[in-house]
Amino acid sequence: MRYVQLRAFHHVAVCGGFSRAAEALHLTQPAISDQVRKLEEEYDVLLFNRLKKQVTLTQAGQNLFEVTKRMFDVEQQALGLLSESRSMRLGTLRIVADAPHHLLRILARYRSKYPGVRILLHSGNSETVVESLYAYEADIGVLGDFPSGRDFLTVKLHSTPIIAFAAADHPIAKKGRTTLKELASQPLVMRERGSMTRQRLEETARAQGVELKPIIEAEGREAVREIVASGGGIGFVCAAEFSPDNRVVAIPIDGASMLMDEGLICLRERGGNQLVRAFFETALESRDSEETAVKPASRKPHARSRSARA
Repeated sequence: MRYVQLRAFHHVAVCGGFSRAAEALHLTQPAISDQVRKLEEEYDVLLFNRLKKQVTLTQAGQNLFEVTKRMFDVEQQALGLLSESRSMRLGTLRIVADAPHHLLRILARYRSKYPGVRILLHSGNSETVVESLYAYEADIGVLGDFPSGRDFLTVKLHSTPIIAFAAADHPIAKKGRTTLKELASQPLVMRERGSMTRQRLEETARAQGVELKPIIEAEGREAVREIVASGGGIGFVCAAEFSPDNRVVAIPIDGASMLMDEGLICLRERGGNQLVRAFFETALESRDSEETAVKPASRKPHARSRSARA
């Protein structure tokens, strides 16, 4: 097995074809094909299904791809470590967030410190965030609850309650407060399954013997907001994610403690990446400065560190 063979295989898997892999590696297509063929012949295994113009991974290929993703990610970390100053000037940081607005202050501070770093920001629900990290499609995730296990490093930003919200002319909006029992009899609009807010809401309702049945399920926070604003039902959101809008009214939910921890997360093995490390440090600085501004008299010095949830 040679490095060039694994590199060729990995880029074909990433790029989805031999031609695109050749372009990425600045080689010819026959050279890439030859390296993959030799790898398959040496170990008597088929790594790709070659059907007309489509190239897909076999099961053996998928298993090997899981290994090469880690292998070449470590290679990139080593390269970054050896050229840290250059990387901080020219690197790319990939972030996937369930609520990008949590990052606004952090992004501004980070950009001022590292103006050369390119940031790619995508949105998705909590399941998407975790899947993207495991698939090495993102470096950092932002989500409303941390998964169990020791695979991740986390930084908690803040905790806020889940609230309901409704159109401004809705009777419950005029009442100003509600309960889960009262909400069970209302038309509800919820996010798709995989949303951590929905999961926490349904768990708390079940614990109280209440069943919440949505009449509408919508993908994404903005879709839910528009449906609720048009009078389609009552929605739910973390209080920190509720943006001012004269069409809808925030409604506290009495008798239900539903706090959502919003924070940053990355794979433990990626914690040494200088771009990731610098972003986590910037997030801690931003969080601490916000806390100091809110409670300047009661703040006590503390050691700042990343927290790993077991």
